Amino acid sequence: MRAPSKQKWLEAHGDTHWLGFYTDYGVRLQKRFFGHFLKGEDTGWRKQPRVQLLIRHPEEKFVERHEHEWPLGRTQWNKFYLDPHQRGLVHEPAGTAARIDYEATSEGVTFSMGPLKEPMEITGPVAAKLFISSSTVDADLFLVLRVFAPDGSEVTFQGAQDPHTPIAQGWLRASHRKLDNERSLPYRPFHAHDEVQPLTPGEPVELDIELSATCIVVPPGYRVALTIRGKDYEYDGAPVVAPHIPYPLRGVGPFTHNEPRNRPAEIFSGINTLHFIENRRPWLMLPIIPSA
Repeated sequence: MRAPSKQKWLEAHGDTHWLGFYTDYGVRLQKRFFGHFLKGEDTGWRKQPRVQLLIRHPEEKFVERHEHEWPLGRTQWNKFYLDPHQRGLVHEPAGTAARIDYEATSEGVTFSMGPLKEPMEITGPVAAKLFISSSTVDADLFLVLRVFAPDGSEVTFQGAQDPHTPIAQGWLRASHRKLDNERSLPYRPFHAHDEVQPLTPGEPVELDIELSATCIVVPPGYRVALTIRGKDYEYDGAPVVAPHIPYPLRGVGPFTHNEPRNRPAEIFSGINTLHFIENRRPWLMLPIIPSA
């Protein structure tokens, strides 16, 4: 997104990070690009769409679609407020103040929409705003955007590194909450990471958290949810063990956050609190793509 060239293209694919790139499809795509720009060949690259997406549907179904820009120009940036009383994701914030405590290294708390009445396409960057405090001087936040089928089972996909990857994830250490205001966008907070700002125990702070860009068409009857955890996401099933991988795959591949030197218990094993205060309501922003 910050590449200065005006001649740039985006291709988003499913499955692992290597399958689409290193197999015949990816090699043909690269040869068309390099043939056009380095050899002056007529490879048809002039007709290549600026953005080529594989729109995901449950059960690993993908539909190719071409677009002109990213994020998509017709995106409807919808805020869903976290309801502390019903643990819901709603269009209007709850009117009364509240707080939710959870153990800082636990599975945390989940907020969910009701079953959808119409299909909902979520394609693009995702962001959230929270107001939190901790019983210690820091806190790690693990956010997971999830989709559940009518039978309660979670919808996951083969990800870049893990066979049971959720719809989107985001991470933030509260002491690194400082934003780079010149680079931040409403749908993409950009953190400076040039200053450590410890928490004052019990005092709420505002956190803007980026979740990875994603894409899925959620069918009617399915539910969209946000989980705020104190540790890495784990798929609700047996971990996958493969002979060529030295660690069990539990949902985040090798990208775990369990190094004791980085997360000492005296700082990161306290109690975190989600705050719901008048005029300071936490929300999840989703990129909704209209059906027509």
